[in-house]
Amino acid sequence: PFQLNPSDTLGLGLNFWVIFFIYIGSKTRLYEGDITPKRHRNAIVCPFNWCFWPKSSNGLVIIPYVISSSYTREEKALIVGAIQEYETLTCIHFVDRTTETDYIYISPKDGCWSYFGKVGGSQVVSVRKGGCMRKGIIQHELNHALGMLHEQNRNDRDKYVLISWQYISPGDFYHFKPTRANNLGLKYDYSSVMHYHRFAFSNTSGKATITPFPDSTVPIGQRFGLSNLDVAKINKLYECEIHSTLLSNLTESFSSTIYRSSYPKNTNSVWLIRIPANKILLQFNSLYIQSSSDCASNHILVYDGGSRRDTVFLNKLCRPKQLPSVVSSGNMMLVELVSDGTTLPKFKASYSSGKSTFRFTTPRKPFTSGE
Repeated sequence: PFQLNPSDTLGLGLNFWVIFFIYIGSKTRLYEGDITPKRHRNAIVCPFNWCFWPKSSNGLVIIPYVISSSYTREEKALIVGAIQEYETLTCIHFVDRTTETDYIYISPKDGCWSYFGKVGGSQVVSVRKGGCMRKGIIQHELNHALGMLHEQNRNDRDKYVLISWQYISPGDFYHFKPTRANNLGLKYDYSSVMHYHRFAFSNTSGKATITPFPDSTVPIGQRFGLSNLDVAKINKLYECEIHSTLLSNLTESFSSTIYRSSYPKNTNSVWLIRIPANKILLQFNSLYIQSSSDCASNHILVYDGGSRRDTVFLNKLCRPKQLPSVVSSGNMMLVELVSDGTTLPKFKASYSSGKSTFRFTTPRKPFTSGE
């Protein structure tokens, strides 16, 4: 039986306990803890791409979905928020289902679990009320539906983590079996939303089953949200022509210098700032973008949130008379660089977080170049 004490799991929090007991109490047969084995395979190793969601002619992967009416308004908003992050950072777009035969049905079944990849028909992603209602958990299960497996089950995982088999019951060994998967040429990601926590399936109080090395103190098992490498894997797996960066440090700088030559033609780039809590102060340190007089062809947009559907802070910014600063209303902010590819945009920006309001407040109307 599972004997881990709460005092042994500092940092994991209540969600760890709720989720674990949801898993062991689930009546659905699960592989690796949260994957229902309709097909035992990894979509990353997928002949003829038959298990991927199809790509449209416009380059987007359109996935119809339905959210069960059993959820409250607040729970639905949390699910939608988790879904919108894919639209911001990848070419995966979840859309409301109309008459499509193949779609994802998000429903509060008996745990947190999903199928691998596209299985056809009404495909359940179970997000149980309570312990499963967290952005990173929802995205974890949606990643399974896209064809992603757990990070610690990579075929090269023994170079990065130590599995303590002596603390795993023989009946749970299969949860830790390495998979024959294409790792897409991307490095191991301790911060992946697809990584198990260190006490997963432990049968001995206080004993970890997964230990990172060479640094055993590296955090694993976060469920705050997609990591940068999670995003990179999705974009590479689905061949998304998306230029996106996730910024999650409490203080960081970023710039357009990621492009050493001409900017990709008619391609937007986004930087999603997402911190665990508190507001965000964004400061432009330098900015000059050649554009038409009204900044229509090349400009910057800044949104108060993690989606293009959120309020616009800075609208069509290219040659401001003064470098603007803005403060978010929450813990996310989106910066989008729009270009027609004719010039190389130049800007540098930085951000920081704070528990209370900063010295200046959010503008009451969108800031436009020239103001």
